[in-house]
Amino acid sequence: MKTLIEIHALQNFAPSNLNRDDTGAPKDAWFGGSRRARVSSQCLKRAVRQHFKGLVENGGLASDDLARRTKRILERITEYLVAKGHSEAEADEKTRQALAAVELSIKEDGKSEYLVFLGEREIASVADIIHEKWQSISPNNASPVAGKKAGKAKKQAAQGADPELKKALDKVFNGGKAVDVALFGRMLADMPEKNQHAACQVAHAISTHAVEREFDFYTAVDDLKPEDTAGADMMGTVEFNSACFYRYAVVDWDGLVKNLQEDTDLAEKGLRAFLEGFVVAEPTGKQNTFAAHNQPEFVAVSVRRNTAPSNLANAFETALRVRKEESLTQVSAEKLVDKAKKLRAAYGNAGQTFVLNLTETKLDGFGISVNSLKELLEKSLAAVKE
Repeated sequence: MKTLIEIHALQNFAPSNLNRDDTGAPKDAWFGGSRRARVSSQCLKRAVRQHFKGLVENGGLASDDLARRTKRILERITEYLVAKGHSEAEADEKTRQALAAVELSIKEDGKSEYLVFLGEREIASVADIIHEKWQSISPNNASPVAGKKAGKAKKQAAQGADPELKKALDKVFNGGKAVDVALFGRMLADMPEKNQHAACQVAHAISTHAVEREFDFYTAVDDLKPEDTAGADMMGTVEFNSACFYRYAVVDWDGLVKNLQEDTDLAEKGLRAFLEGFVVAEPTGKQNTFAAHNQPEFVAVSVRRNTAPSNLANAFETALRVRKEESLTQVSAEKLVDKAKKLRAAYGNAGQTFVLNLTETKLDGFGISVNSLKELLEKSLAAVKE
């Protein structure tokens, strides 16, 4: 029985530039016939992953429960091997040879060709295997032939490696029970069979209303400039907007458990960490300039079974317009509740919904009201385990 956990949030940000495009302007999108503010799903997932790191510091997750997305995998494995008593130079060379055996080549600058997303347990296991098979890893049996094209060179290097080494390494790349890999998935270009399908999907956040970009003209003065000299020493503009965002994500519980190798306790910890992070983690773009730290005021978590996921963005297909005395967040929440109830009436399978509602929106059967984020998380997790 497939179980989906969906989270919907409405978050009104003060003037800000949370997620910039290539020109430095706030990202936006055309939706429902009008321009909307937008925060990309990549930006939101990055914020959640940063929240995970905070949970490690506070004891909510173990450091081994997370992954590293990096080109510096050689450096990390070398650190483990040095800790086991090997010299840094030898560890560097042996690691290059071992990774070449599985076609993960390292460039001369010590970086991999692309970012790899590996669980900390996977990285530690690779180091353990290199340590155990130290004598069988030689510079001659896995080195690419000079002059060959990159793809052929990698295959030649892999073919020349110790078969037992390759077999051992092949078993290691299994996600390492890393919560973030299990949630967000990964692609390893040279080992497609080791790709992991994401158990979580995150939508781009869009504003419930139309937006226009605004510009802040700023100047800066040299503190040591003589007082009798007029004028600014630097000036420019920063683009920004202010928007009430609708945010949505869905987690496939069964997929999460599978990705974590049937460890339901870790899956529960990971789901709780994700839901909490989705609510409290914020994009960091230009926050030193704008300090737009505004928590969501309407959050709904639905636990539904044997049904399709339901993004409620079409509640805002027609951009909202509010009167001066109205709350944009509350009107947005009312539209969201109305859309959800209509879809449930048409398609059924409402499941259980728990709502943290800091507005005056009437739920009218949409879900069960809770008083805190803690209660929202506890009731949602309890519903998953029923």
